[in-house]
Amino acid sequence: MKKLSRYYSPTPKKWRKLGDSLLAVSTMVTTYAIAEDMKTFSLIALGIGVVGKFLTNFFTEDDK
Repeated sequence: MKKLSRYYSPTPKKWRKLGDSLLAVSTMVTTYAIAEDMKTFSLIALGIGVVGKFLTNFFTEDDK
């Protein structure tokens, strides 16, 4: 399970920024969707943000 061992490796800065930005935007969209009573849209936005943030942890810099 080489892919899983990469999860705990340091994430490159550009991928951390992307994951954090995705999570922040999805949080704002989810909050707006909940306030406007758009339940399905809020769940989709929340799922995209959380999954996107965790997927960026699989990117690592290759040691050369």
